[in-house]
Amino acid sequence: MLLGCIADDFTGASDLANTLARQGMSTVQFVGVPDKPALECEAGVVALKTRSIAPEDAVAQSLAALEWLLEQGCQQIFFKYCSTFDSTPQGNIGPVAEALLDGLGAHSAVVCPVFPAAGRRLFMGHLFVNDRLLSESGMEKHPLNPMIDPDVRRWLRLQTKGEVGFVGYKQVRMGPEEISAALEAEAGAGRRLIVIDAVEDDDLFAIAAALVGQKLVTGGSGLALGLPENFRRAGLLGKQSAPYTRLSGPGVALSGSCSTASQAQLAHYLKSHPGLALDPAELMAGRQTTDMAVAWVREHLDSQPMIYSTADPKQVAADQIRFGRQELAERIEGFFRMLATKLVEAGVVRIAVGGGETSGSVVAGLDVHSLLIGPEIDPGVPALAAVGTRPVRLALKSGNFGAPDFYEKALNALGDG
Repeated sequence: MLLGCIADDFTGASDLANTLARQGMSTVQFVGVPDKPALECEAGVVALKTRSIAPEDAVAQSLAALEWLLEQGCQQIFFKYCSTFDSTPQGNIGPVAEALLDGLGAHSAVVCPVFPAAGRRLFMGHLFVNDRLLSESGMEKHPLNPMIDPDVRRWLRLQTKGEVGFVGYKQVRMGPEEISAALEAEAGAGRRLIVIDAVEDDDLFAIAAALVGQKLVTGGSGLALGLPENFRRAGLLGKQSAPYTRLSGPGVALSGSCSTASQAQLAHYLKSHPGLALDPAELMAGRQTTDMAVAWVREHLDSQPMIYSTADPKQVAADQIRFGRQELAERIEGFFRMLATKLVEAGVVRIAVGGGETSGSVVAGLDVHSLLIGPEIDPGVPALAAVGTRPVRLALKSGNFGAPDFYEKALNALGDG
């Protein structure tokens, strides 16, 4: 294994694995920190569920992943977080990045949450989603990590022990040598985490070319576009990825994200497919159960039904106040975790999931240990084949990703109904 990756959620891990596989690295996604040597691959992506937990717990899990990846022989570590920089003023991006720097004995790392294919661009240190600042994109209403400041430097500084560096777009456009010199200057001034502008894929390729030999890289999946080429130029690539195969059989869609994109995708899907909404009051009272949901799915199995907790953010906020934010989140995640297990037991072999937390719950419920990377469904979302469990194919989508017709495309990419 050459490149070892640590992702702070499951959809982000799939996004990164998709990027690396498309760029010619044999890639495997691992669910949690494995307890044995890896499947043979050139890039290993360890999917954690650390984005919204206590910073000290996120650091501990990330360091455990680092230790395992180094044992596999990795020459470079990539810490992957969301291209909308999902975090709070306490973390977890800053604390984890600093801990990884310490664990590697590295002097600095770039911070670049850019993914142009999904409209995420960084200019003058400010993160844009399409033509809107991050704080005006809908992410300011995120129920767990509301992003109210688009200045990544300022937001990151709240989470870190030291000052945050910056390399602007003018220097990036001058190419890898200038980028490398600018990064060295920032590191020499004691700024260990260095935010760097990028607007187009060409910028990301230039930045990646400047990162040869860097022990730690941090960013969104876009930054991984150019990393395989560094290993290719060194003559280190050549393994073939394990083949992905489609799987025919019943399919179900699950949606837990409340993002603007997810709401549009849900509305589109429900025009032609049956849907079952989770009712927070019924769920918290124990009157809406997974057995009831599975029985409903059985009645609609030929129609690729949808089960969802997706709702308007204002309603979500009201429910959080009524039932408790953490309590409600745990109940919904637990529901999806148990539901996934029972759906597969009922014969479902294709599951398309929307939302990082929901995806993590589904993967945990299925006891998946690793995933083979299939074709890209939408930018950042590949088809996945579970390894070492009952036959199942998955699509794990970040809430903000995907076209309006994502769920139809995803279930078709996973196999025939």
